[in-house]
Amino acid sequence: MQRIRLRYTKRGRLRFTSHRDFQRAFERALRRAEVPMAYSAGFTPHPKVSYANAAPTGTGSEAEYLEIALTEPRDPDGLRALLDESLPTGLDIVDAVEARTPGLADRLTGSVWELRLDGVEPEAARHAAAAFLAAESVEVSRQTKNGVRTFDARAAVAQLTTTGPGAPGTHGTPADGPGDRPCAILRLVVRHVTPAVRPDDVLSGLRAVADLAPPVPAAVTRLAQGLFDDETGTVTDPLAPDREAVVAAPVHASGTAEAAAAKAPTPEGPA
Repeated sequence: MQRIRLRYTKRGRLRFTSHRDFQRAFERALRRAEVPMAYSAGFTPHPKVSYANAAPTGTGSEAEYLEIALTEPRDPDGLRALLDESLPTGLDIVDAVEARTPGLADRLTGSVWELRLDGVEPEAARHAAAAFLAAESVEVSRQTKNGVRTFDARAAVAQLTTTGPGAPGTHGTPADGPGDRPCAILRLVVRHVTPAVRPDDVLSGLRAVADLAPPVPAAVTRLAQGLFDDETGTVTDPLAPDREAVVAAPVHASGTAEAAAAKAPTPEGPA
C-alpha cells in the first residue's frame, strides 16, 4: 500500500467552505480521477484519507495537509495534477510527495497567519501588537460546545509583526479591499497548543489590551504550517523529510549494491 501526502489551498470564496464540505469535494475528486484508493474494513468502508489540523471555516489557507492510501503505486506529481483538475478553483492541490517517514501530524506544531485589517491604521496596529507582546498573559474567552472557556492567548504567540498592504512577503494586496481606506497587515506565528489559539483569539486579545477593533471582519490566511523551530521561531516544511528520504533512497540502494558486489567472490580464470 502506497501513501501519498498532499498540500492543498483554500482561496478566494472557497475559504468559506467547511472541513466537511472539503471532504465531500475531495472524495468526489478521488472518484473522478479514478484513484486506486485503499478502503477501511467494516460494514461501511470509507476511503483511507487522513486530514491534519484543518483551518477554521472562513479563513483562507496556503498550507492544508492530508494523506491518502493507495492499493496501486502512482507517481505523486501525476496524481497531484489529476486531483487538482477534479477540484473547483480555489481548492487547489499544490504539492504531493510519497510518504517515506512517519508522523505527519506530529510535524504540524506551528502556523504562520496573515491578518488583513481593513480600516485600521498601521501605526495603531503596531501599538496594539507591542502591547500584546509586552503582556505576561492575555486572557480571552471563546464559546465552545461545553460553554464559555477562558484561556491565555499570549503564551502560544511566538511572533507578531505589522506592516502595510503590498509590502514584500504579504499575501494580501490593495486590490483585495477598498483603496481609499487605511489597512494594516499582521503576521502571526502561533504554536499549536491545547486549547488551540486561533487568529480570532489574538484579535480578541488585541481588543482587550489596546482597544483595537477593526470596523470590518479581518481577512485571515494561513501562509504556512509545519514543525515549529524554537531556536529560530520559524515554521518548517512538514513534507521536507519525505522529499529527503526519496532522494536518499536511490543513493542508499546503489551503495548497497556496490558493497554487495565488492564482497562477492571473484571468479577464477583459467589456469
